Amino acid sequence: MSQKPSALLLIATGCQHCPAMLQSLSELIKQGELSSLEVVNIVEAPERAQALNVRSVPWLKLANFELVGLKSKSEIQQWIEKAQNPDDMAAYFEELMTSGEISKVQQMVEQDPHYMQTLFEIMSDEQSSLSARIGVGAIIEQLEGSELLINAIDQLGQYCQHSSPRVRNDACYYLGLSHHPDARKYLRPMLDDKDAEVQDVAREALNEIND
Repeated sequence: MSQKPSALLLIATGCQHCPAMLQSLSELIKQGELSSLEVVNIVEAPERAQALNVRSVPWLKLANFELVGLKSKSEIQQWIEKAQNPDDMAAYFEELMTSGEISKVQQMVEQDPHYMQTLFEIMSDEQSSLSARIGVGAIIEQLEGSELLINAIDQLGQYCQHSSPRVRNDACYYLGLSHHPDARKYLRPMLDDKDAEVQDVAREALNEIND
């Protein structure tokens, strides 16, 4: 039986959406969906918000996930399910990036390089939102020439064989940002890709590396 996650909810006096979140979480803990629930009013305990760098409420920490803003009971239940599968971070990264927390995702990736694969999964998923894919691009551009991106060349190179031209295009672009000669073995075959735009991006990426 999976361990039920714990929850920490930060609220504030006068917050419009906090009561609804508190009610949903109270019901979920009664139903046995949560192992524990801690509620903190940051008006009375502002140091907790400062320590957690919380800028708005309601704010919910569910296992390793930090969620900002009003979430319905069904949405919280979905996040509870995801919290019990620590390897499934793509949905959480999407949530952060679509809510403007790209820097938080970048920080997590830099702290744990394993999450580079999560970025690539979002990049290649046709169901990913445009804002999430733009967020992935912004993060990888910040990692240009870094050891983190160089070490991910082989992972990224696999996406050069993807069926979607958009994904192959992105993979070529990101390989070019590595500025490392090891990326050439994945980029050179893309000069003959059936998609003209992919060919152009691969050529530009190779020029970046050769320069």
